Amino acid sequence: MKALVWSKENCPYCEQAKSLLESKGIEFEVRTIGAEYTKEQLLEAVPTALTVPQIFLDGELVGGYTELKKKLT
Repeated sequence: MKALVWSKENCPYCEQAKSLLESKGIEFEVRTIGAEYTKEQLLEAVPTALTVPQIFLDGELVGGYTELKKKLT
């Protein structure tokens, strides 16, 4: 299983999501908005995104931290 996390700096839910993925041994790529990625790029990937994190597992949109937690526990 592989994950993709759209994130931003100083986002507690983003950090919790990354910690959860690490604890489950799931490899993940982080795309940080404001650093190497733009909000527009996030909206191309997830047109309905209003918040971060936006998390994909194996290419499928899971949603945010709460949805990730439900899926993995």
